[in-house]
Amino acid sequence: MRETLSDNKINVIAIVGPTASGKTEYSIDLAMRVNGEIISADSRLVYKDMNIGTAKPTQEEMSGIKHYMIDIVNPDEDYSAGLYKKHASEYINKIHSKGKIPIIVGGTGLYVDMLLRGYNPPQIPPDAKYRKQLESLSSDELWEKLKNFDAESALKIERNDKKKLIRALEIILSTSQNLNNSRGMRESEYNVRWIGRNFERDVLYKRINARVDNMLNDGLIDETKSLIKKYGRAYNIVNTIGYREILQYIDGNMSSDCAAELLKKNTRNYAKRQLTWFRKFEDIEWNVYPDKLRK
Repeated sequence: MRETLSDNKINVIAIVGPTASGKTEYSIDLAMRVNGEIISADSRLVYKDMNIGTAKPTQEEMSGIKHYMIDIVNPDEDYSAGLYKKHASEYINKIHSKGKIPIIVGGTGLYVDMLLRGYNPPQIPPDAKYRKQLESLSSDELWEKLKNFDAESALKIERNDKKKLIRALEIILSTSQNLNNSRGMRESEYNVRWIGRNFERDVLYKRINARVDNMLNDGLIDETKSLIKKYGRAYNIVNTIGYREILQYIDGNMSSDCAAELLKKNTRNYAKRQLTWFRKFEDIEWNVYPDKLRK
């Protein structure tokens, strides 16, 4: 791994890219080779019991490599990007203090940028009156409204994610700026080696489709039922890809085959948004393999 000796910043490796691009397997192999430990940068993996639908790595898949920022809150609890940055920063220091390499792995662009790129989001309190006004709108109406104000940010947020859409509009109203400008940037606290994982589009889509089939075979429908029974229709369950589509089947709104096809389609669209986020950064090296990284 390349070292930067001009300052006292901690050296970190970041592995980013779309879902189903092999980040987990790659990062575990790399951690074994460079004496590293892994910090997840996936906004869904923080939730307990959401395992199959989030493709959460099993203990067997982790191969003895220590992982952080997984299974830390219940699905009916809120967890913000700000909290993620606070906790993940502490783990970077902890891993570094042991003489190991912190490896940040995930596809949640906001988590990655706040932790490693110095994003500094505005501290804007909730506007109850404005939120109430927005709550009366449908997800599609909110998305179109955001698109009119900030088309670039709209492309990065799912149409069904009312919570994120409302928060984005709230920030834009308060700052009179688009999200990118309102967040601001500071110098990163770390020396980061950026690695992007991806495949040709047709290969990636086949991997996504196969992953969904495996999830269903592994018991995604039963896991969804179990989550609803334990936590109710918590926002973080019903608005997460993998569970919201299966709920359409459980609720009798579509067949299991149609729910599976919808899940594949929504996951492919999510992968597109992830790639849109990460491809704008020139310092990401795409598909660098561990042997090359060590040179």
